[in-house]
Amino acid sequence: MLNEPDMLERYKSARFGWLTARAYPLVDRDMLKLLMDWCIWLFAFDDGFCESENLSRHTALIARALPEMFRVLHDIESDEPVTNVFAKSLQGLKERIAEHAERDQLDRWSTATKEYIFAQVWEAANRESNVVPSPEDYVFMRRRTGAMYPVYALIDIAGGRRLTPDEWHHPDIRALTEHANDLVVWDNDLFSYAKEKKHDKARHNLVNVLITHRGYSLQEALDEVATMHDRAVAEMVRLRGSVDTWGTRAVRAYVQGLEHWVRGHIEYSLGSARYVHAWPTGTEWAQAV
Repeated sequence: MLNEPDMLERYKSARFGWLTARAYPLVDRDMLKLLMDWCIWLFAFDDGFCESENLSRHTALIARALPEMFRVLHDIESDEPVTNVFAKSLQGLKERIAEHAERDQLDRWSTATKEYIFAQVWEAANRESNVVPSPEDYVFMRRRTGAMYPVYALIDIAGGRRLTPDEWHHPDIRALTEHANDLVVWDNDLFSYAKEKKHDKARHNLVNVLITHRGYSLQEALDEVATMHDRAVAEMVRLRGSVDTWGTRAVRAYVQGLEHWVRGHIEYSLGSARYVHAWPTGTEWAQAV
């Protein structure tokens, strides 16, 4: 997947293992290795497949790669070999995840991953047509393009405490998952705005979406994202209180896993060359406390 020496060096300097360790701080070493490989697959797919000049602007090219990946995710047998490098590596990852997951857990992860991959077609169509999505469409689709649902689907697998289908679909858990998703992807939009402004005109970045459709200045857009962020945090705190009254040990561990992801992503991003070095010299970054 990383077929250029400079890209491999960028990945080494990005230290993605630190993100995984912060996001899943309680798992053992072998599981952490699997989780790290999955996170690296997501970054590599995003960089090499979705944002590359050859593919990201051509919806049809991405769409034609979907069958192989979907056959892998849904165990559909075919006489056609898996040749796409991303599909082939995805197949290996799924086999490793299946060793630790019940059937319903694996199905959750597979479905979330399929939604993430298909959402890249939507992004490619926007790039091809030079479209900046509306705030409403963007917030809805960012929950899928950000790949957080697939990584959240691994929380109970990695922790060895399975959520039952009823627990997984409980309104409190669905809402907490959605808010935790928003927090990570909106934080990512803030951290990656400078990087995306250079390479993709920041079409798929909440800051630019607000500037484009609401006429905000850059500072006004940043302030609005901060306000949205604070509301989501408040809702997570409120819902956490509700869950504590009924949640099983597995449910409470899952919610804690969401919290680890929110905080771990911030800590990692503030020290990541992937984001910080893209901002102008002299940019000051507040330290998380």
